[in-house]
Amino acid sequence: MNKKLTEIFQKANQTLVNYPMILLTSFIMSLTVIYAIETNSSTDENFFHIKIIFCTSFGISLFFALKMLSQRISKQLLLTVIGLLFLIGYYFILPQNKDDFNEVYVFIIIPTYVLLHLLVAFIPYITTGNPEKNFWEYNKNLFVNFALTMIFTGVLTAGVELAVVSVDQLFSFHFDDKVYPEIFFLMAIFGSTFIFLLFNENGLEYLEKESTYPVVLKFFTQFILIPLLFIYVVILYFYSGKILLAWELPRGWVSYLILAYSVVGILALLLVHPLKEATTRSWVKMFSKIFYFSLIPLMILLFTAIFTRLLQYGFTEPRYFVLLLALWLSAVVLYFVFKKESSIKFIPISLFLFGLFALIFPYFNTFSVAKRSQKKELEKILIANNLLDNGKINFNKKITDSIAKQVTDKFAFLNERFEKEYLANFLTDSIKAKEEYKNGNFWNYSAFFDNVVTTSKEESTTYLNLNSKKTYYDVENYQYIISIPEYGTTEIKIKNDTFKVERISNEDIFLKISLNSKETVDLTPLIKAMFKKYHRASGDIDVDDLFIKSSLGNYEFRMSFNSLNKSNYSNKDEYNFNEGFLLIKEK
Repeated sequence: MNKKLTEIFQKANQTLVNYPMILLTSFIMSLTVIYAIETNSSTDENFFHIKIIFCTSFGISLFFALKMLSQRISKQLLLTVIGLLFLIGYYFILPQNKDDFNEVYVFIIIPTYVLLHLLVAFIPYITTGNPEKNFWEYNKNLFVNFALTMIFTGVLTAGVELAVVSVDQLFSFHFDDKVYPEIFFLMAIFGSTFIFLLFNENGLEYLEKESTYPVVLKFFTQFILIPLLFIYVVILYFYSGKILLAWELPRGWVSYLILAYSVVGILALLLVHPLKEATTRSWVKMFSKIFYFSLIPLMILLFTAIFTRLLQYGFTEPRYFVLLLALWLSAVVLYFVFKKESSIKFIPISLFLFGLFALIFPYFNTFSVAKRSQKKELEKILIANNLLDNGKINFNKKITDSIAKQVTDKFAFLNERFEKEYLANFLTDSIKAKEEYKNGNFWNYSAFFDNVVTTSKEESTTYLNLNSKKTYYDVENYQYIISIPEYGTTEIKIKNDTFKVERISNEDIFLKISLNSKETVDLTPLIKAMFKKYHRASGDIDVDDLFIKSSLGNYEFRMSFNSLNKSNYSNKDEYNFNEGFLLIKEK
């Protein structure tokens, strides 16, 4: 027993010595998440927490990749400094507050995660003289170790959580509920990292060791993954035949299916790479030989589907990445079809280079291309619908709702990409003075266009949420404040008077307040008036404050809301609010 414990502690200590930066970044990430939970920090108050979490999560895979490279070429200190500089730089690339964090950063963060994991896959093999067999063994062992880590971490986390619950219930410790998510994230982040590194032992030398092909992996690839791919390729070929017979353009989502089939097929080929020359199932060899040839007709379908969308709507970041994946896939197909002595290292290295190009290459990166394209699309719409007067948009001109939505969608897209100065060139001073322009609520076309013709005849449900930016309420000289819950009727007794606040599920009356069951005021018209200026809008709109004022008997009152909600189905409006506060004072 003592021998086993000594062995475990030695392995743990060796892991700490071998991978200090990886463990440090995962530990900082865990502590940051726990601190955010413990202090109830919202993203509005402490967005720097989110930035630290992103950067440290990058650091886990980055420092692992650099560690593997240092074991090949030495220079560990230099590589560690480069890694730290990268993370510090990335921290300052991310926005300073939540309001500036929009979908643009999603297209920075997700590709960065992908690129860093690709870096792990090939960086020890960028030098010459490394056999492909070692490359495959290295990645296979990483894959197996990752799967084992997920299983071990899941079991360990569940066990620790159950132990804490048991102690809490049996000994009445009354632990704070926060302890459970804190344990989960500590185990899921730091615990899983430590376990993964334990499996990797001393690193590159261990990971490159030749071992028996895993039976489970062999079974999964041969009898599940590859047969499923055969089914999907048959479906795609039948769909291609249908398109040719009907002579119609392909549906947009078919591009995602082709890309999924291609990527999963390449993964399957990588998994069975050592088996294709072995005396296993003959269809494994067959699949290895014909897979890339089977992709050639599908590539034609893929590019047709992609350019159909691009010619109609122009580039956005997602469409750019779809096209980029299609181009990368074409390069992979051409490489393996025409190069006799091909190497599987080409797959992760080429994908990494394509992804890096998309993020940082001047002028042709995803963000530059998307902005230029959407500017052209906006100008095309404005010119085609004669909406420009002396270079400014005429918002008084009669326009259909579909065109108005297209224009404001382009405005919203470009505004999120910091092109407000470009957009301002199309606007008069009166439009620039609007709160919707200042707040970037461009999708609310009713706030801009004055003469919109509704052309949509479909019955659908639309939602509009007005959200107050205020996190507190001005009591002013009011004497009483009462919380109004989400449901039901609330009665309040003040001296000899009784107020009753009723929320009614009725199209005509939504909210009313009565005094001593004699006098009543209907607040519904006041609430409807708040929505009037947004009568064609949908989604969420942030406003400075949400309140209504009225009087009843010898009292004046103010009703404040966190948010007000309006839904419309078949031209019938329904109103709701989550919570309100009633402030009352005597006249």
